[in-house]
Amino acid sequence: MDNLIIQVTSGRGPAECTRVVARVVELMMKEAKAAGIEITVLESKKGDLKGTLLSALLKAKGTNLESFIRQWKGTVQWIAESPYRKFHKRKNWFVGVEVFDMKEQLKWNPKDVKLESCRASGPGGQHVNKVETAVRGTHIPSGIQVLAMDSRSQLQNKQLCLERLEAKFMTWQMEQLVKQQQDQWQEHNELERGRAVKVISERL
Repeated sequence: MDNLIIQVTSGRGPAECTRVVARVVELMMKEAKAAGIEITVLESKKGDLKGTLLSALLKAKGTNLESFIRQWKGTVQWIAESPYRKFHKRKNWFVGVEVFDMKEQLKWNPKDVKLESCRASGPGGQHVNKVETAVRGTHIPSGIQVLAMDSRSQLQNKQLCLERLEAKFMTWQMEQLVKQQQDQWQEHNELERGRAVKVISERL
């Protein structure tokens, strides 16, 4: 386990939870750096207020990932007074952290791909228009399509097409997993509140 995708989400939580997402990401990256783990932000969806995030998608790379992520995976409870609503009684805010092992989740099979030759369009003179050197690849289970026409060699375009299609499929597959997990956490976050894996107390 040397490559992981980490999702931090506020679910259906209020603005305070979107603030916690941003703070959890900051804290997670700080602790990862101290542990020699490299974390990069793949995607983040900003909240309505400055400095808040509805969700964030991170990529973690390094050794000892399992022990590091064990501290975070699940529901994180953040204890703090609301910075947005004065005299608001609630002080407990919850966000969800889910982890995806890239090697386990991403199933790529070239046999699922249909390749078709076609004429390339655009500049390149008469040769590029007369000869079917371009290659269109379709990943049948997902319907994802890629067109490669970089080279005058059909063989090279075929290789490029397969490489790009695999990359596009992996991104699509991860998006599906993340969306599924986020939907599940939104549905069950009320139940998860009693089982926080990490509790952080903050004084504003």
